[in-house]
Amino acid sequence: HLSGRYALDTFGEKVNLTIGAYRTEAGKPWVLPCVRQAESLLAADETLNKEYLSMSGLQSLCDAAMRLVLGESSPVIQGDRAVALQTLSGTGALYICFQFINQFYGGCRDVFVSNPSWGNHKLMIDRIPGLNFMQYPYYNQQTMKVDIDAMCSSLEMAEDKSVLLLHACAHNPTGIDPSKDDWKKIAELCQKKQFLVIFDLAYLGYASGDYNEDAWSIRYFADLGMEFFVCQSFAKIMGLYSERVGALHFVGATSEIAHKCLSQMKIIVRSIYSNPPSHGARVASLCLNNRDLRLEWEDCLREMHGRIRRARTYLHTALKMANVPGCWDHILSQNGMFSYTGLTKPQCEVLIEKHHIYLLKSGRISMCGVTESNAKYVAECFKDAIETAKES
Repeated sequence: HLSGRYALDTFGEKVNLTIGAYRTEAGKPWVLPCVRQAESLLAADETLNKEYLSMSGLQSLCDAAMRLVLGESSPVIQGDRAVALQTLSGTGALYICFQFINQFYGGCRDVFVSNPSWGNHKLMIDRIPGLNFMQYPYYNQQTMKVDIDAMCSSLEMAEDKSVLLLHACAHNPTGIDPSKDDWKKIAELCQKKQFLVIFDLAYLGYASGDYNEDAWSIRYFADLGMEFFVCQSFAKIMGLYSERVGALHFVGATSEIAHKCLSQMKIIVRSIYSNPPSHGARVASLCLNNRDLRLEWEDCLREMHGRIRRARTYLHTALKMANVPGCWDHILSQNGMFSYTGLTKPQCEVLIEKHHIYLLKSGRISMCGVTESNAKYVAECFKDAIETAKES
């Protein structure tokens, strides 16, 4: 709705802060150079055809995605305790995961999701009879940090063997992640309560610019010998939004358990869409497996991360220069694509209706919509919205 209004808006200084996709400093989508090169290589390869992939998808992508998540020398991979299948991006991975849990999990069907979280989590869980959407506290409005004590206290009261969904990095929508000490507390609690963990991994590399650093939480859980799922998307990290490329990983207690689970997940895929598309998968596989393209992709990932960090600096500096009421340091301390600004619903409504700045009424903004050229205007409008909403 908001993106549609933005598209129809003729105001010259309008700003779109709703977009959940990367944009350049010029406000344009970016096809990564490594993606263009991969597509050229694929177009020139006359050995390729358009035959169906298997139910589990392109194996070269699944293997490379697994190494990306768990590490090149992961003991879990070496022990054949990890399996993966290609999915329709991260959303498809989550849906297959939820369906698998609904059909085969012997524990509690309560699925705990952070409050707040990505809206599609609730949408999917609510539409699967047998699963119960539950929430745990995550964001402290006063400190603008993860409320780890409230989170753990709430989950202590959850039924044993419940399902726990965690954002592995670059939390959507807050841009706030647990510290490594926090992750250790979460892992300890998960072991104690025997939770089945799902990691949602849409923004690998967006938090720090380093995919190894951003995968730390997942690898820590793996080192503890825990069982868990990872729902991975290549939309943001490779700019493959419309190609719908993702992967669902499962790490089992044993190789036998892992492969039995994979077999059942493939049957679920068969019942929904039979097999995934090949083009985007081949692009992603080349970018991960071809040495030169891999190095270029890593550079692109650092560039996207750096562009968003610069946008945070632009906005933070402009807010200070405009003497906007309040402390805005959280703009810098948050990470990933989004920022929870702390703006109230009435303030957001002023920004939308009066200033043509489009953002969610929760106060969440996409940092990709902020540029060096519009940061001053955005900051000045923030100031007016705060003052206007206060008066009303």
